[in-house]
Amino acid sequence: MSSTAESALEYPFMRAEFIQALETSASACADTGWEPIHLSLNSDDQDAFMPLYLKDHSMGEYVFDYAWANAYHQNGLEYYPKLLTAVPFTPSEGPRVRGSQAVSEDHCQQLFEEVLAVAAETGASSWHCLFPDSSQRALFDDPRLLQRSGVQYHWQNRDYQSFDDYLAALNSRKRKMVRKERAEVAAQGLNIEVLEGAEISPTIWQLFYQLYERTYAKRNGTRGYLTQDFFNQIASSMPEQIAMAVAYHNEIPVACALYFFDSETLYGRYWGSAGEFSYLHFELCYYSGIEFAIAKGLQKYDAGAQGEHKIIRGFEPITTQSLHWIQHPQFHGAIERFLQSEQASVQQHLQQAREILPYRKTG
Repeated sequence: MSSTAESALEYPFMRAEFIQALETSASACADTGWEPIHLSLNSDDQDAFMPLYLKDHSMGEYVFDYAWANAYHQNGLEYYPKLLTAVPFTPSEGPRVRGSQAVSEDHCQQLFEEVLAVAAETGASSWHCLFPDSSQRALFDDPRLLQRSGVQYHWQNRDYQSFDDYLAALNSRKRKMVRKERAEVAAQGLNIEVLEGAEISPTIWQLFYQLYERTYAKRNGTRGYLTQDFFNQIASSMPEQIAMAVAYHNEIPVACALYFFDSETLYGRYWGSAGEFSYLHFELCYYSGIEFAIAKGLQKYDAGAQGEHKIIRGFEPITTQSLHWIQHPQFHGAIERFLQSEQASVQQHLQQAREILPYRKTG
């Protein structure tokens, strides 16, 4: 991409259609604890937008600050409401300011000052900017902001022309493992198809939502953060950036995994299955995604947060960042010391994860 503006416009989760669908579908709104109070800059040289939510909880964020909230409570202070700049329920790195022109440090400083004004008006304890990409994170250069690191696992396309090229890059043991897992999926009579955008029928979308709810019910007893109306809206408004891997058993669809993509990255988001099939999760959420990314010429596959089992399948550890403004001076200092300690643990984990990557040694 030639500019931050182009990247921001193409990154699927900052598209107006995506943000609007979250809110008009009642997925991220005041009633669910995500009150939108978005900020914008409008001048002769820039038309910029930054999502901002007033929150009374910390759910759906994937950068966990529950310990901070508990510390406030134990000291008789209110942590909520807080302000959040993020894409709800979406732990994917990307721009957090969408601009008609390239976003500058001056623009980000103006937006940060507006955040501070909103915090004063609302009584918010803090502001958190989650998963900004490196270029925009650097633009929010302010000594009042603390930086926090995390780890995710992303697959990198090393100029592979086929899935076999990716397999050839793995060591023998892991190459056999991947082949065995894919063979086991086929042996169960499952066929996999990756559908793009308009190819995804309303029937498949309906099944996907049922499976999405089933996954959350099994995981934590909820129905999930997103409503069916959200998926209906994005299916209509941005199909050119959506794909879905579907598994069929006896020609009946039984499992789905939803992807988004732009010109550089595939983003794996949600999956669900109507039954228990060996290795099907790995097939739909990893291998079919890798195959799709190679076919599309994409450079990276971000398969979502957590999941250290991705490492042995070739997903490399990467550092993610978040920015935090803490209004209370003593808590600012305490959190700063905590983050310094946490950073050492993150670096140790990164080193350990890199040592068990399954790629063949070269040179």
